[in-house]
Amino acid sequence: MNTDILIVGAGPAGIFTALELIRKGSRQKIMIVEKGVSINQRHCPKAVTGKCMNCKPYCHITTGFSGAGAFSDGKLSLSYEVGGRLPELIGEDFAQQMIHYTDRIYLDFGADSHIEGQLEGEEIKAIRLRAIKAGLKLVDCPIRHLGTEKARELYLAIEQELSRKGVELLFGWSCETLLLEGSHCIGGLLSRGKEQREVRAKETVIATGRRGAEWLEKQCEQHGIAHQPGTVDIGVRVEVRNEVMETINRVLYEGKLVGYPKPFKDKVRTFCQNPGGFVSQENYDNQLAVVNGHSYKETKSDNTNLAILVSHNFNEPFNQPIAYAQKVGELTNMLAAGHILVQRYGDILDGKRTWQKELNRSNLRYTLPDAVAGDITAAMPYRAMTDIIQFMQAMDQVVPGFAGTETLLYSPELKFYSNRIRMDERLNTNISGLHCLGDSSGWTRGLMMASVMGVLMGRYLYENETRDG
Repeated sequence: MNTDILIVGAGPAGIFTALELIRKGSRQKIMIVEKGVSINQRHCPKAVTGKCMNCKPYCHITTGFSGAGAFSDGKLSLSYEVGGRLPELIGEDFAQQMIHYTDRIYLDFGADSHIEGQLEGEEIKAIRLRAIKAGLKLVDCPIRHLGTEKARELYLAIEQELSRKGVELLFGWSCETLLLEGSHCIGGLLSRGKEQREVRAKETVIATGRRGAEWLEKQCEQHGIAHQPGTVDIGVRVEVRNEVMETINRVLYEGKLVGYPKPFKDKVRTFCQNPGGFVSQENYDNQLAVVNGHSYKETKSDNTNLAILVSHNFNEPFNQPIAYAQKVGELTNMLAAGHILVQRYGDILDGKRTWQKELNRSNLRYTLPDAVAGDITAAMPYRAMTDIIQFMQAMDQVVPGFAGTETLLYSPELKFYSNRIRMDERLNTNISGLHCLGDSSGWTRGLMMASVMGVLMGRYLYENETRDG
């Protein structure tokens, strides 16, 4: 089986590679291989059952057309300062230019024209001043909020457009391994159950997302793809009542704050803030349950949730940061009998576990009903836990009440961005014919920057096509 361009993974990076190619008028044959299903077939049964069913062979929240983006809160960060390290590769000005270009594509497919978080006004100045006094940086980042339900509609429109324009969407197939001849990639070996087929391609694009980070790491070792151990983020999902976050929710929508708390001075940041949102569970391979958060355009809760993430960078001789983060997650899952663990902040400071009866009588009603009350400090590494506590105390100076007794911490929140692939500014690896995009490449974090990387890939592939005739 042959194609011109083989794209492994139908997340934002893979989708926008194909989309840019057809928008440019490419005549090449494009195939997208996705282990999950079409977006219309993606359904999480938890809405009916009230609890995670640990779906097999994969979680519909993280797998399928548009990847985790279809079930995320759908926030597009419109600043090059947010979303990973791609600007280091292509330049900050060009990265910002590409964000504007990609944002217009999202608008063409129905994204809300309203932008949240425009940093103007006296209230924002006051927030910034409090952050400075607390030793934190408020990152300027306008946001276009799709909303979880609207994101699904938008990505469905993109899927239909790709299909209409002749892109072959091969659902239910996974890439077992890349195919190489010497130092040239010639495609991939695909599998579906016991069935296998080779797909040969002129260009192969890997865009497997966070869920595919571990697979890509193994491919790098097996085929000599140049890379370096990157960063993994280990943290918690914090939930407070909307009243606590009222000002930031109103004037910023999402307050992106970064700090380097003592004594370790690791980078700690807020991520994915969801005003009126809901805490959720995602399942990765090996039955690893991790926590996330969603916000909808229409349905709202009484709470706001956000992640606090600690960045971990490892040096020689250790080179398995993804495995390290997974172990932290597995230990936490063990304590929660396969579920997400939740604990009150005040109980952490008191050195005690949280009991279910204490959650039931709190002012704060938790939005993940099958979370298990317990002690996250029994699984979280000391260094990460110390960073989180110190950061929350600083956050309390910016947002009074944030580090309240009843504030809830859910664990584990893990982001697998590791294994940064070495590439040039045109996204070429040391293996000719092979390109790695999106969060699994280690260069992006989040919807917008992964989409930007896909647009760039499509543009470069089209330029190659026109140059070669």
